[in-house]
Amino acid sequence: MASSTFFEGMKRSFKDVPVVEGKIHTTEFLEAAESLVSLFDLLGSSAFTVVQSDMNGNIKKIRERQISKPVMSTTLQDIVLSEKVEKSKTATQGLLWLTRGLEFTAVAIRRSVDSNEELTESFTKAYSETLIKFHSILIRPVFKLAMKATPYRKDFYAKLGEDQALVKEQLLEWLAALEEIVKLIKEFYESGNYGKGL
Repeated sequence: MASSTFFEGMKRSFKDVPVVEGKIHTTEFLEAAESLVSLFDLLGSSAFTVVQSDMNGNIKKIRERQISKPVMSTTLQDIVLSEKVEKSKTATQGLLWLTRGLEFTAVAIRRSVDSNEELTESFTKAYSETLIKFHSILIRPVFKLAMKATPYRKDFYAKLGEDQALVKEQLLEWLAALEEIVKLIKEFYESGNYGKGL
């Protein structure tokens, strides 16, 4: 049977990512992040390929670290702490940038859920609140163009599933879990200043 909503078709939702004593399990987190990247396909604009390729590149950095040092990579926190003593902090940097992308998505979707504004407005405001300060003057116009290319709100929500009540319920669960994970990662980075120079 085909899944009736986008969330049922996901490989993994953020609400199904194990978090034990504040530590986030790597494998499930990466699966949930990949599922989130596929959400941009529903926005239906090639302008979002830059967002997707950026996020996919960062997922790849974390996964490569996990494959090369599985014992030190059970949780995201383990990865960052194990890289702390190394010269290369590729996965730490990848996670930092991936988290920024996840936060941008979470803020945009939260704005959209809590208001009746069009996606263009939700995504543009989310970009101004999150990613813009990390982007160079060359990158900003590319992202701003993507924000303007978002579909109408009603069309996007229709693509998430026919049963809009179910879509909203699943979207809110997924979003709350995503926001919690972003918060945990940001707090962890701040606690040890792990993003310094990255």
